[in-house]
Amino acid sequence: MTQKLRLDTPRKALAILLGLATALGPITTPGFAADTKKPAPAAKPPALQPTTPIQHLVVIFQENVSFDHYFGTYPFAKNPKGQSKFIGAANTPAVNGYTSALLTNNPNLNPANGAAASNPFRLDPSQAVTSDQDHGYTDEQIAFDMGLADLFPLHTGFGSNETMAYFDGNTVTALWNYAQFFAMSDNSYGTTFGPSTPGLLNLVAGQTNGVVNIINGLGDEVSGGPDGSYTMIGDADPLNDVCSNPTRNQGQMAGPNIGDLLNASRITWGGFMGGFNLQTINPNGSTGCARSSTGLAGTTNDYIAHHSFFGYHPSTANPTHARPASIAEIGDAGPANHQYDLADFFTAVSAGNFPAVSFLKASAYQDGHAGYSDPLDEQTFLVNTINFLEGTPYWNSTAVVVLYDDSDGWYDHVMPPIMNTSTGPADALTGPGACGTAATALPGVNFMGNPHALGRCGYGMRQPLLVISPWARQNFVDHSVTDQTSIIHFIEDNWLGGQRLGSGSFDGIANSITQMFNFKNLRNNGTLILNPTTGEK
Repeated sequence: MTQKLRLDTPRKALAILLGLATALGPITTPGFAADTKKPAPAAKPPALQPTTPIQHLVVIFQENVSFDHYFGTYPFAKNPKGQSKFIGAANTPAVNGYTSALLTNNPNLNPANGAAASNPFRLDPSQAVTSDQDHGYTDEQIAFDMGLADLFPLHTGFGSNETMAYFDGNTVTALWNYAQFFAMSDNSYGTTFGPSTPGLLNLVAGQTNGVVNIINGLGDEVSGGPDGSYTMIGDADPLNDVCSNPTRNQGQMAGPNIGDLLNASRITWGGFMGGFNLQTINPNGSTGCARSSTGLAGTTNDYIAHHSFFGYHPSTANPTHARPASIAEIGDAGPANHQYDLADFFTAVSAGNFPAVSFLKASAYQDGHAGYSDPLDEQTFLVNTINFLEGTPYWNSTAVVVLYDDSDGWYDHVMPPIMNTSTGPADALTGPGACGTAATALPGVNFMGNPHALGRCGYGMRQPLLVISPWARQNFVDHSVTDQTSIIHFIEDNWLGGQRLGSGSFDGIANSITQMFNFKNLRNNGTLILNPTTGEK
């Protein structure tokens, strides 16, 4: 049930409002529908209560990072003079990161000469802006070379060794500090290989099979199965979204997602995306689908259609970007259909309307995606958001999960476990056209009658995962195998009585993230306020 925020003192009120303003950055006040005084809805039967102390889960879904790219040398940073400093605690657990051999005698070859080792190399904060790598479904599989993990420069680096680059605690300082103070995983993976759209579909549905209503042909965006069904493996835009590019491939998904289950159980929830409110005018004068912001990597549109969490499923889409009728509606049924602007999240929480489950997508310049974003702008968003949440009365019942949609093709030395097989035309992990054998592949969506949906080779590449909460284990490294659907597995266990999506969703075989918490111990000092610019305490 939603609780109301009480601003017990003027100082508390000012702190929360200042945190909100900082977290929103250039975004201005959102416009709600004219009728903000609707009568209270009729009483509903009570929703299921959470089975853990977590009453509010905030999922921050960032872009395009492999584990080694951000945590390969954790907890050891170089600490040059003049850069943000990080010194790990003496009792910091070891992670499966770079060994001395991987750093100095790596099996990947330098494509410039075809012989010398292409060793991982450190980037400092002045080099935060990098090129986007090749993170295609097929090329990521080829890069692993059947477990040797030695073809990354050739197949995800576009023939360059930039894919071997990594940051340490002098650049991704906040993330390393969060890992020290809360819990992280060194064994979490993208559910399947491939770029953003498969990643977000796995996060919300655990299922990339069931592409329907295809326009513009889709081409490389899908893989076809012998039964005629289609699986999303690329970045098609969601069908009918007013901000989808009419020249891009577009598609729509069949089957249920976690929003459908939350709706059926009357659990409040929402997807909150930067740039989603088309009425907002940014300080630079941009508005509508072209609202834009400027970061270190330049100016880019705030909203990217193929990052829209729930836009591919008709039951949870808001293709016109309709505004909620009121702040009180946020998290419940209404014109916005649970899909809102990122600013609406901060507005709702500050007004005492904190949904049980919230999915956050930063404006593009702060989402961490190489090419148009960077880890320093990403750090600003993450720290402002978490600082804001830590300043609310809800913090003792809140958990924040930070994870990523895909690896961007950045090098990671760990061959992922094959949890689902495929022999689709785009597969290449264990041989041409193969990721194991199709005979053991998970099924597709039910209406297709597809017992073995192809194009879902996974798990994909290893990616960071952090749990930030006063209930999180401190300075803890989880070695359990998890993936993107582990988040919806936790949601299902906490709010839905263990119900699963079915229809071949990975949530049925995924581990939860429960082991990253200690629900017997609420930490007395469970907050960590960081500097959004430096990431330091």
